[in-house]
Amino acid sequence: MEKIVLKAPDGPPSDVERIKQESNYLRGTLKETMEDRITAGIPEDDNRLMKFHGSYLQDDRDLRAERQKQKLEPAYQFMIRVRTPGGVATPEQWLAMDELARTYANGTLKLTTRQAFQFHGVLKWNMKKTLQAINDALLTTLAACGDVNRNVMCNPNPYQSEVHAEVYEWAKMLSDHLLPRTRAYYEIWLDEEKVAGTPEVEEEPIYGPLYLPRKFKIGIAVPPSNDVDVFSQDLGFIAIVEHGKLVGFNVAIGGGMGMTHGDRTTYPQLAKVIGFCKPEQVIDVAEKVVTIQRDYGNRSVRKHARFKYTIDRLGLEVVKAELERRLGWKLEEARPYHFEHNGDRYGWVEGVNGTWHFTLFVEGGRVKDTDDYKLMTGLREIAKVHTGDFRLTANQNLVIANVPSEKKAEIDALIQQYGLTDGKRYSALRRNSLACVALPTCGLAMAEAERYLPKLLDKIEEIVEENGLRDEEITIRMTGCPNGCARHVLAEIAFIGKAVGKYNMYLGAAFDGSRLGKLYRENIGEEEILRELRVLLSRYAKERLDGEHFGDFVIRVGIVKAVTDGTNFHD
Repeated sequence: MEKIVLKAPDGPPSDVERIKQESNYLRGTLKETMEDRITAGIPEDDNRLMKFHGSYLQDDRDLRAERQKQKLEPAYQFMIRVRTPGGVATPEQWLAMDELARTYANGTLKLTTRQAFQFHGVLKWNMKKTLQAINDALLTTLAACGDVNRNVMCNPNPYQSEVHAEVYEWAKMLSDHLLPRTRAYYEIWLDEEKVAGTPEVEEEPIYGPLYLPRKFKIGIAVPPSNDVDVFSQDLGFIAIVEHGKLVGFNVAIGGGMGMTHGDRTTYPQLAKVIGFCKPEQVIDVAEKVVTIQRDYGNRSVRKHARFKYTIDRLGLEVVKAELERRLGWKLEEARPYHFEHNGDRYGWVEGVNGTWHFTLFVEGGRVKDTDDYKLMTGLREIAKVHTGDFRLTANQNLVIANVPSEKKAEIDALIQQYGLTDGKRYSALRRNSLACVALPTCGLAMAEAERYLPKLLDKIEEIVEENGLRDEEITIRMTGCPNGCARHVLAEIAFIGKAVGKYNMYLGAAFDGSRLGKLYRENIGEEEILRELRVLLSRYAKERLDGEHFGDFVIRVGIVKAVTDGTNFHD
């Protein structure tokens, strides 16, 4: 094939590129910094590198003003993210995460929208012990954040677990193949000594010394479920199942949810399907896609550095041709597929081989005990007797998976004892809700999300009940900023934080995750949110067509325009 002449954008490298260049393959001065006990914080250069090691420095923003008054430094603490490809963890790993959360973190576990564990509130002097304990549990935080491929997502799919098992294996192999090769993580956190034969000059065969221009996300969906929101991923694989067997994957490239308020050159984008590959070709495809972004992504302006902008700048067909040139073979024509939803199926579901799966609703993905709901304790007791595995879903919920028939009664008794809920006592709207962490720990948050959405839903549910919509599946998501950690504009109703108590409201995304939402109201608070939803949900109840989803309804009746490509997001 003839080589295509491509080039990255002109412009001086961003400061993060300098940090990576000078870091000696992600080492920087992290080792010395973490041993400094004078401050609970770390310098910004090292904080940038910490992301590659799976952690961010944060501070408790609820305490900022008071600590400033007392002339104290911010209440610094670290967020730690644990990679769990496909969201699968053993009972032993669950117990290890539970113990670490109570020993070194804030006593809670966060299940993220990328099927990973997250700890909050870890102090600097406990970081090394925590990461070593995570490693002892045969898990890692390496590359859970940073300008590399992040946790690879895949469908927990308890009702097709033979296919899921195969898809999960590919997710795990993709995750392992795309890990950085630097030994920095092992030296800094696990006290690895350099041994004879260790090369003096390290190499990153996939990433190179500067890694990627920005983060990179991969997800694998198994139709009819699009729970991983495959079109939000930089690289998405859609499993094609024929006669009960996995025959390959459709390949989709260029998704991403992040944007910047007020900057029309930034936008969320949907991945586009460009062809089909066989299962054994998946790793080759992923590696070559990553190298295209490595070579041609924007290293000058970070807010334009995601793969979606690289594709939109160069052109989809050009990027596809370059991919096929690097592969040395052509993708096949995409195969037919059909998505029906992007939510979870709750409660007990029978799988194959006599196994059962219980999907538990975890509001906001926060596993904790309260006075009237001992969720964390209940799951700990289940993990002690469970012989299957746990699966973290892309919707922040949890599947107690692969329960043998002879164990089902014992697990169910513990579910009943601790009142663990499949969410059926809640409205379908709440069961289809997502929220990012936001305040008080996220430094980017402009408004509340995880702490506020449940309270807002209490009030929205009254409107839902009034209109007979309690069991109507509608997706609703809230984020504290426009970065998109909860895949905000793929929800039929979305709220993106603008300021404390103020949100931009988006409507019209597709229930199956195949269309973006559109800005409907800007900078509104709770009173106006409820007023708007009262009118909209009342109209929906009265005027909808049979089987019509809310996102489709608001487009059909002209409330907002359909957005099928991010380049039209601001039109």
